[in-house]
Amino acid sequence: MDLVVTLVSLVAAVLATTAVCARLNLSSPLTLIAVGIIGSFLPFIPDVELHPEVVLLGLLPPLLYAASLQTSLVDFNANRRSILLLSVGLVAFTTAGVGVLVHALLPDVGWAGAFAIGAVVAPPDAIAATAIGRRIGLPRRIVTILEGESLLNDATALVALRTALAAAIGVVTWQEIAEDFGRAAGGGLLIGLLFFVVIGYIRKHVTDPVFDSGLSFVTPFAAYVTAEEIHASGVISVVVAGLLLGHKAPIIQTAQSRIAERMNWRSIAFLLESSVFLLIGLQARTIITDAGDDDLSGGRIALICALTLVAVIVLRVVWVFAARYLIVRPSADGQTGQKPPWTYTLLLGWAGMRGVVTLAAAFIIPTSMPHREVLLLIAFTVTAGTLFLQGMTLPWLAKRLRVPSPDPTADALSRANLLHQASQAGLAALDCLDEEDPHEVSETIRERVRNRDYAAWERVGAAQAETPSEIYARRRQVMIEAERARVLEIRSTGTVAHEVVEEVLAMLDVEESMLDYSERERERVKASGTPIAFEGDCDDLRLPRPPVEPDTPGECGECVRMGSAWVHLRMCLVCGHIGCCDSSPQKHATGHFHSTGHEVMRSAEPGETWRWCFVHELTG
Repeated sequence: MDLVVTLVSLVAAVLATTAVCARLNLSSPLTLIAVGIIGSFLPFIPDVELHPEVVLLGLLPPLLYAASLQTSLVDFNANRRSILLLSVGLVAFTTAGVGVLVHALLPDVGWAGAFAIGAVVAPPDAIAATAIGRRIGLPRRIVTILEGESLLNDATALVALRTALAAAIGVVTWQEIAEDFGRAAGGGLLIGLLFFVVIGYIRKHVTDPVFDSGLSFVTPFAAYVTAEEIHASGVISVVVAGLLLGHKAPIIQTAQSRIAERMNWRSIAFLLESSVFLLIGLQARTIITDAGDDDLSGGRIALICALTLVAVIVLRVVWVFAARYLIVRPSADGQTGQKPPWTYTLLLGWAGMRGVVTLAAAFIIPTSMPHREVLLLIAFTVTAGTLFLQGMTLPWLAKRLRVPSPDPTADALSRANLLHQASQAGLAALDCLDEEDPHEVSETIRERVRNRDYAAWERVGAAQAETPSEIYARRRQVMIEAERARVLEIRSTGTVAHEVVEEVLAMLDVEESMLDYSERERERVKASGTPIAFEGDCDDLRLPRPPVEPDTPGECGECVRMGSAWVHLRMCLVCGHIGCCDSSPQKHATGHFHSTGHEVMRSAEPGETWRWCFVHELTG
């Protein structure tokens, strides 16, 4: 009963704190740590001991799996050199650097103990940097590298820790270290591939979303334990399985299964990530009190902890700049076409927050190790220090360096273009169907696809009045509320089976959730800047064109003459004619192309520079 009360209290504290943070626009990870630290010193809150087994077996596999499912395998592969240099090279560099420093400051622990604590504090957290990075809007390439690094660096650190502890009780050769690392990496990779093949095969033959969700819950734990049983890396096995299963999900899973898995893991990751930060803070009093019982003076302990914290931060910044300018020359960004500036490198170096794995790994250090309590305090200082120092200053640094955040309006433009390309492929497949259509179903499908595309394009522009899709969403929302009220009224009579009622309510919920999502996206785009222009793979778009003046600036002349309304305006780059977009009733921009053959037009909305080729149907 005590355990249940503790768990319920922990989750309640997490939910209350995150709700307050969302209301006050505070960083929930940092706030949860602060709440935990304060709570650890309150007499009525029991000690919550952080067992290594609980973290490494209970928390780490699902957290890694949830993160790897959401990580793009394409982006991961594109940045693999940077990710490997950080997850392997930086961990080894930090382990060695901190080991030398701790041995110089605390020679009684020996080289094995010094390198052990170096391995403990070496890996940045799998959730802290990306949680804060997404919240403040770091560039996607930085977030991708941080995600990839944090998915793999725990494996390197745990192998290094295991090697250091083995050296504490015997002699370890370089050959043994290489074999251990090779077994961990190679075995973890093979186990991850094996689970991907097995789980993928099962998913192709079992399409029940409930069964699929249960299979998804078991996968990270099974992959982790299987790898650890053969002395391979459970971390790598979970990450490989998650990356591949997430990448192949659109092929091997049904739509219902993907939706269920996405929502389930979002909920699990939210609770586990938030609980992890609270647990970090709750360790404060116990670790500080135990360290105070050591023979070393308080001043010396504080100096050792502070210098280790500084070393961890400095070593990372040194490594990322050395790696960029001496080892790897970064390629151009796939979206902007430009190489990342030095400001990206500085942000990457500063975003090295440690987390719960560091604390859990510290508890693995045996009690026979000299000054073990001081080593635990070092791990806590590095964890809390990096989270607060770097986590609180990262937003300021990103703003100071003027690093651009992902632009929602640029995303809206890319989304509209991608949907259009998908629609063209779908309509082409529809045209290839060799069958009669007496009820004109194909035309109904075409109209629905066109309306979906129009709604996507409407999010790009900056129309002041309601667009057709916004009017549709508002009116349809009123209808859904009335429909749901009527269904609930009928349910209360007991004349319709419960299963039938739930099915109808679920259908209304799905449609309403789609409307809500679209509304949030529209608001996000409106609150941001204007979309960037990007190069399309089209000669007509790249063709230099002399500047032209709009014939009817700020209005569609044909709409004015006809007395009709427009949504967004487009300008022909050949003659300067202003016409209304395809979301408008008259579609005068498209009509102008069909009557004149002028192939390229540009958005005539304020501040927008993107163009459209009617011939190749591409954005640029």
